[in-house]
Amino acid sequence: MLKARQRLCLLVIDGVVATIFILLSIFLFPKEHWVFTFFCGTLLFIGLELTGEVALRYFFGKIDISILQKGTTSLISNFIQRLRFCYSLEDFYAAISDVLEVQGDCSVLFIDRSNNYALYNSPSRLTCKPETLEVLNLNFSDKRTDGVYFIDKNFGLTTVYKSTRGFFLVKESYHLYIFCQYTHLFDKVIYDSLLEEFNRFLSRQEIISNLSEITELSREWSMLSDVQKSFLPLDMPEVRRLELASYFRPLVNVSGDYYTVLPLDEHKTLVMLGDVSGKGLAAALVMGLVLNTVKIMEDKEDLVSVIYSIDRAIKDMKLQDKYTVLFIGIIDTEKMTIRYINASMSDPIIVTRSPEGYRIKPLSSNCSLIGIIDLDGVMVAEQKLFRGDLILMASDGISEAMDKEGVELGSTDLYLGTIKSSANKSARNFVTDIANLVLSYSDGQLRDDVTMLVAKVEG
Repeated sequence: MLKARQRLCLLVIDGVVATIFILLSIFLFPKEHWVFTFFCGTLLFIGLELTGEVALRYFFGKIDISILQKGTTSLISNFIQRLRFCYSLEDFYAAISDVLEVQGDCSVLFIDRSNNYALYNSPSRLTCKPETLEVLNLNFSDKRTDGVYFIDKNFGLTTVYKSTRGFFLVKESYHLYIFCQYTHLFDKVIYDSLLEEFNRFLSRQEIISNLSEITELSREWSMLSDVQKSFLPLDMPEVRRLELASYFRPLVNVSGDYYTVLPLDEHKTLVMLGDVSGKGLAAALVMGLVLNTVKIMEDKEDLVSVIYSIDRAIKDMKLQDKYTVLFIGIIDTEKMTIRYINASMSDPIIVTRSPEGYRIKPLSSNCSLIGIIDLDGVMVAEQKLFRGDLILMASDGISEAMDKEGVELGSTDLYLGTIKSSANKSARNFVTDIANLVLSYSDGQLRDDVTMLVAKVEG
């Protein structure tokens, strides 16, 4: 239904654009001046095409809302939305109960095929009957490939969508059966999104489960460190007109510092750096949760929603005294701006050229701590960027590095001087200069994790 309406919409808009172009070309442009006519016709065609593209996006959005968000298919859309913020099996079962069972009157079976054990079954006559599980075990083995399959009233596979009375998702040994009398009313386009989110949940749940188990075994520090580092980008992505570099040195094996870089499109890149309160296992767990929350957000350009999602995720973990400070921004190399939210990070700056030399513009805090107190009125700030500008995001392990007399590096002219003198270098060399300064200034006696993320706009 969705694709059919989109195709119809595309045909209608293309037809309207072609008709307008032909009519205007006939009545407006003189045929005797063919060069002028050709030039004006080309401009008209480009303008109509751009207008048609805007109209197409608008109507596609309307069609998407009417079918996936308001129609029968909205049940699955709501379940997908809940699934995005499930971090444990308990969260998953609650989503099944609240959405599929209560709202949709569906019956659900969640089975681990490796041992044919039902992890969850709805309190309904259908799913509680032993015969149901036996038939499913006979019909669908653990060798079935990952994907979405449709079943009829006899629990057999069917390719006739109108006769479907349910469907099931397969991810390795896990089978999720959803029995619904009106399955045939769901738009087929929704199943790819459902399978993708189901796979993400299982991967996410496994990672968090592994971290939780490791938390109980303090001797497994090195193992947890490897898991933690797997959350951080190993290499900086290649981004047009933007040079990126990072530095990460934990004080102990396990750190609460984190960063990420996520290209959003040809011109926009999301950058984030943060620090979880405390050290050790719980901090690493929160760090992984924050990075994963940002990764699964559909609209990463909505920075306010990203911040609220992180805040809710941390609070739902119910870890005492755990919160995070962070800086998150979107660098737009076309508009030459950075839109950002600074949640109590003390050190993010822009280093920009001026006639008197390099000067520093702070990216001031405009949001409170995340994950421990109520957030109120989170706002997005924006700064203009210029060619050659360098954006430095750093944890407080850099500015708070101390010399033998207890003087913090961030309060010295040496720190600001090094930043300005190295600002003309590449992002990688700039990071190296600052890291060497921290180590030499503190004589190698670090007191905190040292983490940097640098983005330089190409001149």
